[in-house]
Amino acid sequence: MAWRRQVHCINTSSSHGRITHIGGIYADGSRWRVTTEEAISKIKSKEWEFYVASGKRETDIIIGNRMGTEYLRTKDDGTDSNNLSALPEC
Repeated sequence: MAWRRQVHCINTSSSHGRITHIGGIYADGSRWRVTTEEAISKIKSKEWEFYVASGKRETDIIIGNRMGTEYLRTKDDGTDSNNLSALPEC
C-alpha cells in the first residue's frame, strides 16, 4: 500500500516560480519535506501518494508533463485554481 500524505506547503524557485519541494506534517506534529524529483519518482513507483485538502475535499497530486519536463500538479477538480500552487511556502 502506498504511503499517502497531505501536502500542506510548497517551496518554489525564485527565478521561475517552479515548485522545488512539497511538505507536510506527520501525525506526531513533526514536519516532512521532499524534492519535486523525489516525489515524482515515488509516485511513479507507486510507493507514495500525495494530496491537497480543501475543507472535506481531497484532490490528488499527479505528474504533469510540459514539453518533456515532468512536474507536480493536482488532478482537475472542477475549479480554475491550481490547488498545489495556492499552498503557502514551507
